Amino acid sequence: MFERLEEIVARCRELEARLADPATSSDPAQLREIGQELASLREPSERYARWKQIEVSLAENRELLEDPDPEIRELALAEVETLAAEGKAVEADLHRLLTPKDPNDSRSVVLEIRAGTGGEEAALFSSDLFRMYTRYAERENWKVEPLSISETGSGGLKEVIAEVQGKGVFGRLKYESGVHRVQRVPVTESQGRIHTSAVTVAVLPEAEGVEVELDEQKELRIDVYRSSGPGGQSVNTTDSAVRITHIPSGLVVTCQDEKSQHKNKARALKILRARLLDREQQRMREERAQERRDQIGTGDRSERIRTYNFPQNRVTDHRLGLTVHKLERILEGELDELIEQAQQHLRSEGAV
Repeated sequence: MFERLEEIVARCRELEARLADPATSSDPAQLREIGQELASLREPSERYARWKQIEVSLAENRELLEDPDPEIRELALAEVETLAAEGKAVEADLHRLLTPKDPNDSRSVVLEIRAGTGGEEAALFSSDLFRMYTRYAERENWKVEPLSISETGSGGLKEVIAEVQGKGVFGRLKYESGVHRVQRVPVTESQGRIHTSAVTVAVLPEAEGVEVELDEQKELRIDVYRSSGPGGQSVNTTDSAVRITHIPSGLVVTCQDEKSQHKNKARALKILRARLLDREQQRMREERAQERRDQIGTGDRSERIRTYNFPQNRVTDHRLGLTVHKLERILEGELDELIEQAQQHLRSEGAV
């Protein structure tokens, strides 16, 4: 790590010298390029400088621990403890800053929530999770736009697909991919027994059109049909629903929420592109034999990541071995603690 930090310091000096060169200041493109690289290196360079200052101060104060004056020894001991704690924190910062960033972290996402085992209770919990992520998005000033919703008759959601737009959305929400398990007493349970249900969450980085090029004539089969609501009753008198089949992969996406066929097609294409990008990134990582545990790297969405136990007001993250007793607050969107713990844990395992 320290060899890499010395290289960063040397590179910063080189870039600063180039910025001071009059030839650079007359070239706006070069000036911008150097400025961007320097900005990306400045924080680790400055934190490393602080770490070296701490090491020098620690050495000086450890020498004072041998001073014959007891007051000086006492002051030196207190200073050593303070500096050691700060040094540990700065070293953790340096590890974080040198960890390669996922290039997808800054993207918006397509969020997919599906009811699994548990029937209507699972569908109701799908609705709870969608509300939880919507609340979290509000806290982060992100925009949530449902792309496709499949409701049940009692307020549950068999499936919801939504676009979450904002800065750094994937970098935060990618830790939510997996199976979320709920334990609670259903409203319809007369015996008071606790039922266990499951909901699957997938978080896909949103694809740009240039990344996933689609040949509509050769690769896509687009079918239009009349939308229908719960129970099969018609909710539209025109053929506005759209089903898109990606022939090479067999992936199928349907959208019928909008009255406009054009809007439904646009939404379906957005979902399809995200799924195709996700599939391609999985394939590339598998070829490189990288065993990353986030949902994009492993492609394993069957892993149980979290249990929400209503009777005990408890949420357990099984990846972290972390349990918190504030279920209601988490379902209101207070996810920062769980997400940040997941970031730290998975980074330490080299999985992020």
